[in-house]
Amino acid sequence: MTAKKKKFIFLAVAAAVLVALVIWIAWGNTALELNTYTISSSKLPQSFDGYRIAHVSDLHNTEMGKDNEKLLAMLRDADPDMIAITGDLIDSRNTDIEVALKFVREAVKIAPCYYVTGNHEARVNEYGELKAGMETAGVTVLEDVRTEISMEGETITLIGINDPSYQTDYLFGDSETVMNTKLEELHSEKDGFTILLSHRPELFDAYTDHGMDLVLSGHAHGGQFRLPFIGGLVAPNQGFFPEYDAGIYTEGNTNMLVSRGIGNSILPFRINNRPEVILIELQAE
Repeated sequence: MTAKKKKFIFLAVAAAVLVALVIWIAWGNTALELNTYTISSSKLPQSFDGYRIAHVSDLHNTEMGKDNEKLLAMLRDADPDMIAITGDLIDSRNTDIEVALKFVREAVKIAPCYYVTGNHEARVNEYGELKAGMETAGVTVLEDVRTEISMEGETITLIGINDPSYQTDYLFGDSETVMNTKLEELHSEKDGFTILLSHRPELFDAYTDHGMDLVLSGHAHGGQFRLPFIGGLVAPNQGFFPEYDAGIYTEGNTNMLVSRGIGNSILPFRINNRPEVILIELQAE
């Protein structure tokens, strides 16, 4: 075989590998998947046994199919009792309020929707418009408030926290102090089973210190690039090799579920890190 032919074969193989890699990355950024977890607790009222929560996070104005129909179809099939949206519904670098509102207008037809802000909502002047549109659509916007969810005369507590960057510098502010202050005001040891919606997973210690039973969070984007046997490479506010990037984390009686999210922001693509919806089924012990 001549050197010229060897070079041609090498270049052809390299081109084929490159094309395959591009196709795989493109597929991995659009192949939405549903991951299911069961959370058991002796504090959970019997009427909430089997209660299903769909957790959506970090859309960043992404559309999964035309008008997010792929995402909405997944939510319909999941048949949740509640949909939790944990921030960054919009992207501050490419804000499109109408894309976000189109999604929530359809989501509320599937199940009651509860929403908390992320750091991207805190950056934009259009947040007031987004909030008004969501509330008009029927979304419950939780801004440092608590509410109760009732089933057959029994209740659980739901707390929603505004992203700390509304009150402190996003990169250098003391977010943990902000979070501790809010939770001290909103949660009591006398409360029963409590779910917290909060965008920031890196504040897990604050959530455990205040006795949250279930925390739903996002923000980390799964570490953006997921390495086999290692996990995520980098996440906002956690840096390289983040501790809380995706999946479930448990300490004491606190379980935190971190969504890998759906969209992208500064980095326009993710690798080995499919966008996801989380489905949680509660189980009374």
